[in-house]
Amino acid sequence: MLKYIAGLIGLLIWLFILHILNKSKLNFWHFLIGSAGAFILMLVFLEPVLTQPLARIVALLASLPGKIADMYSAHYKYGVIFVESSVGAISLKIDFECSGIIEIIAYLSLLIFYRVYTVYERFCVGVLGVIAMVLANALRITIICLMIYFGGIDTYFIAHTYVGRLVFYALSVVIYFYVFTKPQIIKQKVGSFRYDSH
Repeated sequence: MLKYIAGLIGLLIWLFILHILNKSKLNFWHFLIGSAGAFILMLVFLEPVLTQPLARIVALLASLPGKIADMYSAHYKYGVIFVESSVGAISLKIDFECSGIIEIIAYLSLLIFYRVYTVYERFCVGVLGVIAMVLANALRITIICLMIYFGGIDTYFIAHTYVGRLVFYALSVVIYFYVFTKPQIIKQKVGSFRYDSH
């Protein structure tokens, strides 16, 4: 309860600071403080509500290749994937970190204050970006499960710590490029030259 009261007070202070920055036309600080505040507030208010449903969705999506090929199975209700290899079995729990909630909240926090897009465009790009990040995370979990299935439970550490993260972060960089970098470059104007006019 105390966390929510502190969050509400923080929300009011954050909105007041944003109002002052907006009136002063300090766009960089408006983006920076807006994004950071949105991230913290979403962690306080949305993370407890969305982590478990997101873990279930990721477990469901990641289990589809395993179910089709009869290699591993999932218990969606609990966000658990059970992988049985020739040299042992392991249960993977999709928890707070593995759900992708932190990455999704960071993405949305930046997008909300990214003024290259209109409000409608931000909404559409936000929905598509969240779907892309969920799919990227499900692919990460699928790769981890396949590595364990074919390589045994000894491959868990390498699969989870290195390969899975590398795949997920590489896909995240691609998403960020198409959502943030490319539109900024296209809409940039230098003198009378515009990238989108050529």
